[in-house]
Amino acid sequence: MKDIKPTQDVQAQILEAFNSRHATKVFDPTRKISDDEFNTILEAARLSPSSFGFEPWQILVVQSPEKRELFREFSWGANGAFNGTAGQLGTASHFVIFLAHTDMTMKHNSEYQQQHMREVKKLPEEVIGFINQAFQKFQEHDFKIEGEQQITEWSARQAYIALGNVMTAAALLGIDSCPIEGFEMDKTIDVLEKHFGIDPKVYKPAVMVALGYREDEPPFAKTRREMDQVVSWF
Repeated sequence: MKDIKPTQDVQAQILEAFNSRHATKVFDPTRKISDDEFNTILEAARLSPSSFGFEPWQILVVQSPEKRELFREFSWGANGAFNGTAGQLGTASHFVIFLAHTDMTMKHNSEYQQQHMREVKKLPEEVIGFINQAFQKFQEHDFKIEGEQQITEWSARQAYIALGNVMTAAALLGIDSCPIEGFEMDKTIDVLEKHFGIDPKVYKPAVMVALGYREDEPPFAKTRREMDQVVSWF
């Protein structure tokens, strides 16, 4: 690994990006993210860490206006209903949906996991055997993650790691974003199955994120708790 030494300039850029970033409700529809920059954002997602390295997410990039409109009726967090606009669905340069793997692929010793460890991670069989045992203990004993709902929710928590990296990479590139949980789960699942060919037994929607360039500056200054209210040192 290359020796990466943070400098004051890099620190300042990071803080500037986080202070500038906000949950953009309306984007400038005339401005589009370049292919090169968006590929960098996707790489930030692809290279994100995950528990046991199983990468329990899939990413849908929904660019077709017609496809986006399929979600409008029930995606209250992205349809502009609160502010009388076209919302993120109608204005974002890029609209992304993270899917979480279900117990079909993320229950211990699944076929997906074995294939992933052999073909992607290229691990030797003895290491695969050790990870199988460790992951089974993790699911059944340590975190007690059993059943479709709990395993899918665990996968969604992993997807949020990738989501955070997507938003951070975008901010560092001067690109705005908005994470979206405001949608009806059952109707979203139905649309994904009927119009995108997503098998709900294998994948469930975890979170959406819109990306682009803000149309206007946010009306309020960023507010957060003070550091001593957030962090405890021992």
